[in-house]
Amino acid sequence: MPRIGKDEVLVSIKAVGICGSDVHYYTTGRIGDFVVEKPLILGHECSGEIVEVGKNVEGLQLGDRVALEPGIPCRKCQYCKSGRYNLCPNVRFMATPPVDGAFVEYVAHPADFVFKLPEKTSYEEATLFEPLAVGLYSVVRAKVSFGGEILILGAGPIGLATLQAVVNIGGGRVTVADIYDFRLKKARELGADKVINPQQSDALDKLRSSFDYVFETAGSVVTTQQTVKLAKRGRKVILVGLPAQEAIEFNTNQIITKELDVLGIFRYANMYPKAVRLAEKGQVNLKTLISKKFPFPQTEEALKYARDNKESSIKTLVIFD
Repeated sequence: MPRIGKDEVLVSIKAVGICGSDVHYYTTGRIGDFVVEKPLILGHECSGEIVEVGKNVEGLQLGDRVALEPGIPCRKCQYCKSGRYNLCPNVRFMATPPVDGAFVEYVAHPADFVFKLPEKTSYEEATLFEPLAVGLYSVVRAKVSFGGEILILGAGPIGLATLQAVVNIGGGRVTVADIYDFRLKKARELGADKVINPQQSDALDKLRSSFDYVFETAGSVVTTQQTVKLAKRGRKVILVGLPAQEAIEFNTNQIITKELDVLGIFRYANMYPKAVRLAEKGQVNLKTLISKKFPFPQTEEALKYARDNKESSIKTLVIFD
């Protein structure tokens, strides 16, 4: 049982979403420079109930239903002080080597990174706050303006969260591309104006230099390479997904001759309150992203399911009784 500090709360974990990073670590033991070198507990998209409160904590109490923002920065460096704490070199992020994650029954967590759930938001839905925060951050950082042509490559949890973020700011016409029809159907349901399956037609290839904003959310080498071809001159490419391999070939001539802005997205900062607010106002549909649930003792089966069923699922959850 973890012991809490004076500024922490103890949370009984109720639900954890399986992220693509969990699957990568489980399957290959690494993502780029992040390498699993010793036993690691996975899971970081989590929610639960507060069962103990540190003596200095205000605004939270026993029994509160909460979501946990999984990255804890140092709060002292130049990045933290400027509001970009996602870039903190000393951040401790759940389930990122060597920091253990949330596939455990109890977690001690700093109170300032714990957020109360809206009354009508379930523990299961709250696990989606984390991918929603990524989508929100990518749209905010890209400064998406009204009326633009937007392309989202990948309709997994991050892609669909980005779609919901774009729809909520009235960003413009949105096209979503993915190789799985099940996921494209979800994209239509959540407000995409057009969907494309590049394995079934050459429609995507014909759209070169057509988009003001191209979001790559799949973490695929192929889609990452496609981004610069699909963006209009003078517009933006937003790299959200993290390819498993460290270096890939990229068409720098396209970036230069089109004068593209290429933005990297690393997690998020200050987005959880916005995610909570959108859920509270009913402006996002998180429940529809949940495809299958497994009980805690079947965590490994859940990881395998998430890995092997991308064509028929979006988000797999582990549920604690």
